Amino acid sequence: MDGSGSGWADAAARLEARFHRHEAVIGVIGLGYVGLPLARAIGERGFRVLGFDIDPAKVAQLGAGQSYIRHIPGAAFAALAAAGRFQASADFARLAEADAILVCVPTPLNRHREPDLSMVEATTRQIARTLRPGQLVVLESTTYPGTCRDVMLPILQAGGLRGGVDFFLAYSPEREDPGNTAFDTAGIPKVVGADDAAAQRLALALYGQVVKRTVPVSSLAAAEAVKLTENVFRAVNIALVNELKVVYAAMGIDIWEVIEAAKTKPFGYMPFYPGPGLGGHCIPIDPFYLTWKAREFGIATRFIELAGEINTAMPRHVLDLLAGALDRVHRRGLNGSRILLLGMAYKKNIDDLRESPSLRLLELLEGRGAEVDFHDPFIAELPTLREHPALLGRRGVAWDAAALPHYHAALIATDHDAVDYATLVARCPLVVDTRNACERAGIVGAANVVKA
Repeated sequence: MDGSGSGWADAAARLEARFHRHEAVIGVIGLGYVGLPLARAIGERGFRVLGFDIDPAKVAQLGAGQSYIRHIPGAAFAALAAAGRFQASADFARLAEADAILVCVPTPLNRHREPDLSMVEATTRQIARTLRPGQLVVLESTTYPGTCRDVMLPILQAGGLRGGVDFFLAYSPEREDPGNTAFDTAGIPKVVGADDAAAQRLALALYGQVVKRTVPVSSLAAAEAVKLTENVFRAVNIALVNELKVVYAAMGIDIWEVIEAAKTKPFGYMPFYPGPGLGGHCIPIDPFYLTWKAREFGIATRFIELAGEINTAMPRHVLDLLAGALDRVHRRGLNGSRILLLGMAYKKNIDDLRESPSLRLLELLEGRGAEVDFHDPFIAELPTLREHPALLGRRGVAWDAAALPHYHAALIATDHDAVDYATLVARCPLVVDTRNACERAGIVGAANVVKA
């Protein structure tokens, strides 16, 4: 992208002015856990937002002032729509109306644990069909360095328009943390990268009107690498505490007690916590994007891959502990045992199932012959799940204290605050706790609670 000539400079200057005056129309593609809060934040700053999604049910719900994500209120979109600042659509021909197009689509792994950019590519082709001079395109989806330049740019330029001259391409990685009330979209600093000065300036001008702080970096690839670095860091450290959990348990030491004491050190230590496996769209996936890309350069990412192996092994480790506890308490194995799986979301107090280790635990338990019910206060029924198609339509059970004694064990996989842990421990003969939820609820020293 060369960014030469006066015409492009005039067009960029006009678009930048529209951003500063909040007159630009902003298109957000993908109205999920990233795109929906982003669309809300932009609309609440006075921009007119067009939200695009391929799911007509989502479009219809938003049009009716309803939300399908628990922590994002539908009333916010009803208010924006009433003010003329938000409209959801499945008509991608309307992308031509947008001055900036922000892409927030999933970037999963395929069955070989390799990057699946099919949704990024399909979305980019949709944008290319209506791409016009003067538009800014920004990818927010997590991906490997080189995606914008090597995958998106050729598709966008296939119609004859030139990046950095006729249109502008930038990358700004999403940093959403669903359910974290301490940080909203506008309060999280926004990293912005581009390969030409005009695209960088435009992206900074847009995001500068929406978030409290923008963080420019030198290139598209550098911005892409920032997101991977953040999540590789978390994946590796979670793997470390998962491994320490296993080691310390063999020594009769409680990893949770150790972490609580260690985090009192005011420098040189950051607490990470063990669990039944990794969940969410980012941490279980992003490291594999980097290891895949590193192979292109002949570099082995042994440290990252080892962390992936440790975290991936955690569900089976939990099952082994559960099986051992069943043998001690009931003199029986998993086969034929009635298990209550508590929590299907990948973390507490949200309804997000993406990559949740609970899904794997459910499959493994039933694969070992267990009879499994699940209870999640935020998830009544399992939706379509790309990696777990056989679980479609499975319904959870309501909380019923009277039923707890009839289970051989309860397995706490997600530590939702809405669960009555005192009643659980009092009435269920065996509780296997992967999140230290019982102790954090003030239940200390219960003989029927096993930490896993």
